[in-house]
Amino acid sequence: MRIQSNPHRDRGMNRRDEIESNWQLLSMRPGRPDAGKPMLARATSLLRSLDTGDSRMAQAIDKVGKVLGHDIPILIFGETGTGKEWFARAIHHDSPRRDGQFVAINCASIPDTLIESELFGYEDGAFTGARRKGKPGKLLQADGGTLFLDEIGDMPLHLQARLLRVLQDRVVTPLGGLKAVPVDIAIICATNRNLREMIAAGGFRDDLYYRLNGMLIKLPALRERSDLEAVVARILAAESPSHPVDVSADVMRLFKQYRWPGNFRQLTNLLRTALVLAGKERAIRVEHLPDDFMDDIVPTDESRLLARIDQLTAGRKLDELNTTVIRETLQYHQGNVSATARAL
Repeated sequence: MRIQSNPHRDRGMNRRDEIESNWQLLSMRPGRPDAGKPMLARATSLLRSLDTGDSRMAQAIDKVGKVLGHDIPILIFGETGTGKEWFARAIHHDSPRRDGQFVAINCASIPDTLIESELFGYEDGAFTGARRKGKPGKLLQADGGTLFLDEIGDMPLHLQARLLRVLQDRVVTPLGGLKAVPVDIAIICATNRNLREMIAAGGFRDDLYYRLNGMLIKLPALRERSDLEAVVARILAAESPSHPVDVSADVMRLFKQYRWPGNFRQLTNLLRTALVLAGKERAIRVEHLPDDFMDDIVPTDESRLLARIDQLTAGRKLDELNTTVIRETLQYHQGNVSATARAL
């Protein structure tokens, strides 16, 4: 069921603004090797532009690509800052609904007393303080497009029941309204909470969970990804297009040992500040990092090996040093002579 026109639809953000709000645009900024190519060719698949080399991200993109256009509800799971909204926007952009509106609502950021009117809208006189002509809710604003419900696990139980009815009947009744309005939307939800545990504890409806979970996509945390170098390079290219900047080898080693509790959001803010501190320098060094950065460093096996070698070789003669280094490196590589030779 598709409605050709809807007076409630609020376009708000135009297509260029919507695209520029995505992480994917970072690969399209000036200074990139592909900057001279036509924008349309590079922006055709925003999902594909999210693939910077991590196998789990590539698998997630492939899975989603197979269901585009089938209006299968998608549930995105990931820690805060892993790019769940970026991913949802890319899904919308690559889908047949790309000309419709992408409407996002964060269920955790709106008080329980207001979220119902934000989601369903209201008619004139629905409650004290209501606008004279009423207000369309996010569900109607997204008609013909995509509704993104971020932090769906924080939605109150009574609204979960109303949302389930919308998904089943494809109609919306605003607060204070008597007439149900048909609506045609694709639903994408995201959460950083374990909804199955919430169901067991009575905090989330199981029928809504199975309705929303047409396809579950798990986004890896930044510390779990294998493409950190590419991610850092992409952010730096976007933040400093006219002055190419890299990170030193020492900083990259620290980045790989860091926990990144804030994921992409934290990395982007850190690099933005480091660029300012670096000034006209061509590389971000350790002194450009926040003072508390080292507090969340998690030693890797490699760093432990280096520390162990430093400890064992302190004050030794050169021939003794060589023997110690070879022995410890061989033990680290579990007796693999070829791997030991490459490491040395």
